[in-house]
Amino acid sequence: MEQKIQSTVVIPNYNGIKYIEKCLAALVKEPAHIIVVDNGSDDGSREAVQKNFPEVELICLDRNYGFCKAVNVGIANSKTTYVILLNNDTEIEAGFVRALEQPLMWRGEIFSGAAQIRNLHHPELMDDAGDYYCALGWAFAWGKDKPYQGYQRTRRIFAGCGAAVIYRRKIFDEIGMMDENHFAYLEDIDLGYRARIHGYYNIYIPKAVVYHAGSGVSGSRHNSFKVRLSAQNSIYLAYKNMPLLQLLLNMPFLLIGLAVKMLFFAKKGLGMDYAAGLCKGLKLCFSEEGRAHKVRFRKEYLYDYIVIQIELWRNMLYRLMN
Repeated sequence: MEQKIQSTVVIPNYNGIKYIEKCLAALVKEPAHIIVVDNGSDDGSREAVQKNFPEVELICLDRNYGFCKAVNVGIANSKTTYVILLNNDTEIEAGFVRALEQPLMWRGEIFSGAAQIRNLHHPELMDDAGDYYCALGWAFAWGKDKPYQGYQRTRRIFAGCGAAVIYRRKIFDEIGMMDENHFAYLEDIDLGYRARIHGYYNIYIPKAVVYHAGSGVSGSRHNSFKVRLSAQNSIYLAYKNMPLLQLLLNMPFLLIGLAVKMLFFAKKGLGMDYAAGLCKGLKLCFSEEGRAHKVRFRKEYLYDYIVIQIELWRNMLYRLMN
């Protein structure tokens, strides 16, 4: 009996020839429609998808518009109840799609569900069990580099990591899709943050297991490209989602967080990149484009802002103690 298709899997691809075929080999066996959005690849990965996976819908963009644009194109072309984002440098376990769908069927207020993401090269270790954001302006992955056995329970999280996450598609009409000002990095935190402001919540789904190479396109965990973009987006993320009063309340913590990060990256020889990213982030906040995307405060969401603020403080304490 044919299983009903309820999800579309969107895979942004840019020069992913090393991973994309292994990613799709397992995925095509799952009950889902698959869309690969290619960001102008020139390494043969686009042609490999077209030749070896005819059942996959391939959308080709003329150049690299970034992760967010590719995701938005994929979402716009989906018609299913749910949308699953998956990085091209991942390999799923069987049953991945249904495991992600099941919890969202029970509770309509769940916006997203994050998969259990393990390290592809060290599968005994976690890569991400849900993302958190704190008053220091830091985003961090729960369970990073820890044994996976300790992360087998469903729980609420701040946001789902965009490497492997399911979204309830209709909620995008209310909160908007990926903010393309991010290009890449922290866009998933921003999306989860906006959902939280609107009264939805996000969960971790350990039964959906995926293995992630990490930095499959950009390179190592810390590199100039990633540091600049992450610094820019950390400034933009706080400005965009926090009303003025909340920004002032968190400003001492945010400044401390920025100073610590500056010292950290300076020791790695990336201090100038981090500073350049911060400057670009401030410029984005004051630009017409940045102001247009700021989440406007609405008093009916006051309770949600209070809950989020308490969580930002709690997450800060957790981060400092672990």
